[in-house]
Amino acid sequence: MKAERVFQIISAPHFSEKAANVGDAANQVVLRVARSASKPEIREAVEELFKVRVEQVRVLNVKGKQRRTRFGTGRRSDWKKAYVRLAEGQDIDFTAID
Repeated sequence: MKAERVFQIISAPHFSEKAANVGDAANQVVLRVARSASKPEIREAVEELFKVRVEQVRVLNVKGKQRRTRFGTGRRSDWKKAYVRLAEGQDIDFTAID
């Protein structure tokens, strides 16, 4: 996979209370990914970018919410979230800065 596509697939880690609980309980990380990304692409991108072994990838499409603004009603964009289960002993540290 090309390096450009890796950075297009993975947008950012998703931090929430649920993501923290899942990470502690099941050795998973939650990532915000491109809407066009498939499970095999996500697996390959995570393995290549973070140098870890991935056991399972689950994805879900998050629907954008309707919001009222001063210009009328608006809509936040839809996005895709991936739950990536890492192999035993593998870990991704998002706080480490090189």
